[in-house]
Amino acid sequence: MFGSTSARLAALFTIGFAAGVLLLGLVTFLTTRAALIGQFEQRIRTEAAALAQEYRVEGLTGVAQAVRERDRTPGELDYGLVGPGGASLAGHLAGVRAKVGWSTVRVSESGERPEKIRVYAIALGQNYQVMVGDDDERIEQVERDLVVMFTLAFLGVVGLGAAGGYGLSRVAHRRLAAITDTAEAIIDGDLGRRVPKKGSGDDLDRLAATLNRMLDRIEALMESLRQVSNDIAHDLRTPLTRLRQRLEEAAASPNEADKTLSMEAALDDLDAILGTFAALLRIAQIESGARRAAFRPTDLAATARTVVEAFAPAAEDAGAWLDFAASEPAFVEGDPELLTQMLVNLVENALRHGGPGVIVTIKVVRSGDGATLTLTDTGPGVPESERGRLFDRFYRLERSRSTPGSGLGLALVSAVAHLHGAEIDVRNLEPGFEVRVAFQPAAKPRSAGH
Repeated sequence: MFGSTSARLAALFTIGFAAGVLLLGLVTFLTTRAALIGQFEQRIRTEAAALAQEYRVEGLTGVAQAVRERDRTPGELDYGLVGPGGASLAGHLAGVRAKVGWSTVRVSESGERPEKIRVYAIALGQNYQVMVGDDDERIEQVERDLVVMFTLAFLGVVGLGAAGGYGLSRVAHRRLAAITDTAEAIIDGDLGRRVPKKGSGDDLDRLAATLNRMLDRIEALMESLRQVSNDIAHDLRTPLTRLRQRLEEAAASPNEADKTLSMEAALDDLDAILGTFAALLRIAQIESGARRAAFRPTDLAATARTVVEAFAPAAEDAGAWLDFAASEPAFVEGDPELLTQMLVNLVENALRHGGPGVIVTIKVVRSGDGATLTLTDTGPGVPESERGRLFDRFYRLERSRSTPGSGLGLALVSAVAHLHGAEIDVRNLEPGFEVRVAFQPAAKPRSAGH
């Protein structure tokens, strides 16, 4: 029964509920008992005080007459009047010896079992004493009735609590079993399996939604890993083959000059391959979220201005033009180094593939509490059929395959943007091309710089 968490929780819930009901019943019993005893004793004291007052007004004869009249009323209280030396004067309790105040005595009728009487006695003076009592069995009977009723109520409430706890545990068990089944299916290789939701919006539904988002992310990462493996095998096969050929040529060539040239070309190929692996590792590091520790409020406008100033001379030497526009600081929460790398890759990509005389413009504007970075160029743009794969690893446009590069620059841009929670949008301007990166609002900056 207690093999599952839901069953243990149901049992603990029932035990706690029963303990609460038991405590409440005990308090109710003691309170009711105290109230009954208080009423019982108050009634007796009132009667005794009335008889004492009768003695003071009417004397011994008057109080004796009052005792006899009250004692003849069936089902009422018991009365007694005794004189000096315990002489019986009047009433059912006249033959009872009781001390002044409260006492419990037993009175037996002929042929009946003795009754336990709770008696209150008042001294009247001259060794006379009046007594008033009642059957103590009445209080005990009420107590027994209370115990029986509470026991039945307790068993009923605990039974309902146990049934409710069991029902709730079954519901929770089914929901948790669905999560377990989903996890087992994913372990077996069904990465498309998701935790079912009931649509109730409760805690388990929210847990299922969170787990499903996590599984979506894991599936995307696994697909990305598979794609990277395929891309590495495909895109690095050619440079590795070329590297091997050049090494073979160097080894077979008798001419030292040709051997040196082959070795230098092989080293260039090896540097390019190492650069590709370094870029892949950097992208993997960014996508893992390990760089979030370096996040701080960063002025995106100042970062873009620094990149433009660094690339402007080289762009002019190549016959291109690089321009920047920003009217005010635009802070985002991010890693300044990664944001700089993202801008560098965007600028290099635009200058490399924009064609002769390309004009590249970078604009940073505040967007609410966030910021938007826009890069436009006057180049030929990107064909509609190839735009969807623009940020994939190793992907290069057909017309760009003759130019240097590994096809990882824009993939790193995408990784940095996603790490910062930014959205990337691209479109052709006819002529030209535009890349827009919209960042979420940043925390209040600690300083004006980055």
